[in-house]
Amino acid sequence: MNGFLFPGQLVRHPECPEWGLGQVQSVINEKITVNFPEVGKVVINVEQVSLIMVD
Repeated sequence: MNGFLFPGQLVRHPECPEWGLGQVQSVINEKITVNFPEVGKVVINVEQVSLIMVD
């Protein structure tokens, strides 16, 4: 999935909808750093969590 993610893209965490709409900050291999308005920057392993892409 990380091949489809890029900095600036908007995503949601499927298990934490209360985090709100996050913006991808960086993509390094399977680790994606996302800035969520309710929790700040979070590093997510996309091998364990499938982020939901938002148009």
